[in-house]
Amino acid sequence: MTSEFHLSIVIPSAVLYESSHVVALRAIDASGAFGILPRHADFLTVLSTSVLRWRETDGVTHFCATGGAVLRMTGGHAVMIACREAVLGDSLDTLQAQVRKERAAALDETRRARVEQTRLHAQAVRQLIRYLHPALSGDALRGTS
Repeated sequence: MTSEFHLSIVIPSAVLYESSHVVALRAIDASGAFGILPRHADFLTVLSTSVLRWRETDGVTHFCATGGAVLRMTGGHAVMIACREAVLGDSLDTLQAQVRKERAAALDETRRARVEQTRLHAQAVRQLIRYLHPALSGDALRGTS
């Protein structure tokens, strides 16, 4: 009998983490926190936004922050976690810093996209006005005479 199981954490674009030497995993779903050990019964659940943690045979604990995921345990020896996005860390402190950094970058990207969307919308409106009212000059569109 084996005392370890295989863990895969996947996001749409890549396999984020994979190891066959996991001895324990902790996660959180709607019913609360739970643990998985080798030879666990087949299991399927939707994970809440939380931090997963697992320990490998060498005693090292790893962490992964997810914005929600689906966890599937099959055959007592394989756990697959599928999520849209996840951040790995070797300690809670580094994980927290990495999550903050990625959230700030995502927020900045969202802001830039909104500015670009507004700029494109204004440009489209100006083009429509020029097309529908060719007699209007560029100065009239800008509000100056």
